[in-house]
Amino acid sequence: MASLIIDDTETFDNNDVKSLCRNFYSFLIDFKQNNVYIYHEHLKNLLDLEKNTLFIDFNHLQSHCPVTANAFVTRYYWLHDRLSGVISDAIRELYPEEDHSDLKLRRFHVAVDNFEMRKGLRQLTMQHIGVLTRISGQVVRTYPVHPELCTGTFTCEQCETVVENVEQHFKYTLPVRCSNDVCQNRKRFKLDVVRSHFYDYQKVRIQEMQHELPRGSVPRSMDVIVRGECVERCQPGDRFDFVGTMIVVPDVSQLSLPGNKGLVRAARGKAREGYSVEGIRGLKALGVRDLNYRVAFLACNLIPLDFHLGGRRWYEDELTPEFARKHMTDAEFKKICEMRSNKNLYSDLINSLFPSNDEIKRGILLMLFGGVPKRTVEGTTLRGDINICIVGDPSTAKSQFLKQVGEFCPRAVYTTGRSSSAAGLTAAVIRDEESFEFVIEAGALILADNGICCIDEFDRMETKDQVAIHEAMEQQTISITKAGVKATLNARTSILAAANPVGGAYDRTKSLRQNVNLSAPILSRFDLFFVIVDECNELVDYSIGKQILSLHMKKFDEMKRVYSVEDIQRYLMFTRLWNPRLSEAASECLVRNYKRLRIRDSATPTSAWSSLRITVRQLESMIRLSEAVARMYCCDTVEVKHVEEAVRLLNKSIVRVEQPDVDLNEADLAAEEPMEIQEKPTPSDEDAEQQIPSDEQSSQKLTMSFEEYRRISSLLVMHLRSEEEKQESSGVEIGMRLTDLIAWYLTETCNDIDSEEELLETKSLVEKIIHRLLHHDNVLLMLTDDSASTEEDENDPIIVVHPNFAFEND
Repeated sequence: MASLIIDDTETFDNNDVKSLCRNFYSFLIDFKQNNVYIYHEHLKNLLDLEKNTLFIDFNHLQSHCPVTANAFVTRYYWLHDRLSGVISDAIRELYPEEDHSDLKLRRFHVAVDNFEMRKGLRQLTMQHIGVLTRISGQVVRTYPVHPELCTGTFTCEQCETVVENVEQHFKYTLPVRCSNDVCQNRKRFKLDVVRSHFYDYQKVRIQEMQHELPRGSVPRSMDVIVRGECVERCQPGDRFDFVGTMIVVPDVSQLSLPGNKGLVRAARGKAREGYSVEGIRGLKALGVRDLNYRVAFLACNLIPLDFHLGGRRWYEDELTPEFARKHMTDAEFKKICEMRSNKNLYSDLINSLFPSNDEIKRGILLMLFGGVPKRTVEGTTLRGDINICIVGDPSTAKSQFLKQVGEFCPRAVYTTGRSSSAAGLTAAVIRDEESFEFVIEAGALILADNGICCIDEFDRMETKDQVAIHEAMEQQTISITKAGVKATLNARTSILAAANPVGGAYDRTKSLRQNVNLSAPILSRFDLFFVIVDECNELVDYSIGKQILSLHMKKFDEMKRVYSVEDIQRYLMFTRLWNPRLSEAASECLVRNYKRLRIRDSATPTSAWSSLRITVRQLESMIRLSEAVARMYCCDTVEVKHVEEAVRLLNKSIVRVEQPDVDLNEADLAAEEPMEIQEKPTPSDEDAEQQIPSDEQSSQKLTMSFEEYRRISSLLVMHLRSEEEKQESSGVEIGMRLTDLIAWYLTETCNDIDSEEELLETKSLVEKIIHRLLHHDNVLLMLTDDSASTEEDENDPIIVVHPNFAFEND
């Protein structure tokens, strides 16, 4: 690169420079707040060799010396290098007893805080070159840190004369000529690395954020140069405010030969977005140089837009609740204590984030809190992030859930499965524009590290693209081996996916796997599954219609929000610093519920009581959900009540999805043995007409909703279990006759029966339900004694509950 293009026509003279330096020196020495010299301690910290940046508050400088503050803004690039010597002089003045031998070899930087002159990337013009400005953007790529030459010391190769303090401006600059008057050397110089000054240098590429884009525009990008302690402070996906100045760096083309038309050197790599690569054409004889200008931003301070405390983001490992308390105001900490002691915190948080109270919102809220990641002795990482998939009919607000979470969570990336490839979701290997080396371009899952990745139209992804995120969903890493680049990247993100059922509507007669176009490995990696069916319900439709009309009429006051978004973000940040541990009682409760789910899954393999295969991943899901509930209440240990809430939510999502209607005739057909077909006389037309109504009536009675079947069967099983407990305590043989069980149910429902015909229908229906529980669901068993079997025992057997059957907790 060549030197910067800075207009020096209004450059201050030496007297002005000395005056500004004296004012800044006086500011560092004399400024105090509450009778405390706040910058004395900051200057003392710079004696540490690892420190080289002094952070100052612009409001302090403006209140102490407005003239210096104004000059600092308008001529920032021209002044910031000269303030390094002022900092060295202030350290010598305040701490004369310290060793100052290395101050001459060090270069200090001045970083500005609380500077409010914010500009967008599209608003930067030539007037902002060299002026202190604040811009914001999302980091899309970071380059490695390397040393940059600040001032070079060169040795003449002809006369060995040493030329010191040769300023370097974004390029390697040799001395104009040897300082020895006798020597005429102008080209042959050797750099003295030991006596030259270097500092850390890193280049970061940022991009306009979505809410700043004008209508119909493509996001623009810009390179940001950071130095000193600001390097390695941002990663791809972070959103930062950068305080510094815009600079223009020319790319000098090769000059044309005499008498020929000025040509432009071929641009290496692809052109940058929004900038020309051809430059200016002209003739050398006319004094025109062929240049290609490039805009960059020289940043002195980085301010994270994510919620942070003390300049550090909430997801950094070094943060603790004690550190967060020190960097909070009394009002903020009081608000957190008030929220923590709220008995209705669960529902109030849901109502503040989402318009209604629903199980789906509870699951998403627990996903925001997250579980506790762990690492075993063998080095295996156990994820703490919770993955959720929402399956539902069109127009059920699935995408609105994703949009709401994407806007609320500080590190959230929204994408769609149809328009995203495997490389776009994970990472891509591309060739760098300048070095021509292969580098890694972060995808959506890496950009959402320590955040949430919202993927809409998840079922529309190609199969090869779904396979690419298997590792990211469980191990939370992404391994790449392409073009000689081998790396393992972190993807510690929660995935919130939305999928449409096959055919556009959820079919109750089919299982969940048949309704969703997803593979079994993908399904098992989701902790919670929620199914939304667009049903006609008068109360629900009225509530939804009223909510939509309130939005269109802009009646936002009717939406009851207990807490503001800032309060919830602060509370989330604070609670995620807690790492609750499982208690002994909670561990036993987890194991007991896991065994119950496994027994139910194995004891009733063909029934509709379970929708997904229960594996060890469901146990880990219960652990993560329990830890999330404990985090929500800022508890150090996971208690039994936290586990019960996690198990209840798991039963509502994975185990209890929408079930198809139960056909009671299927159990009869399955239980019947093959019989010989006998010819029967063909009925007459009149008989056939008389049989049609009875057949239609019987077919209507044979089919019932799963909820009604579940209710009746639960009543029968619970009564049988209670009778068995009474018989076992009294020492009587356990069991109950079939007729006695039917008679008990008819007695319990006699108030709802109005006629003898309805009584017979109810009796037939209960008989078929018991028959299904015996031969299809295997929930009930018949006790038979072959030695004393009679015809009465065969028609009226003794029935007991299967010993491995476990009730489901609702």
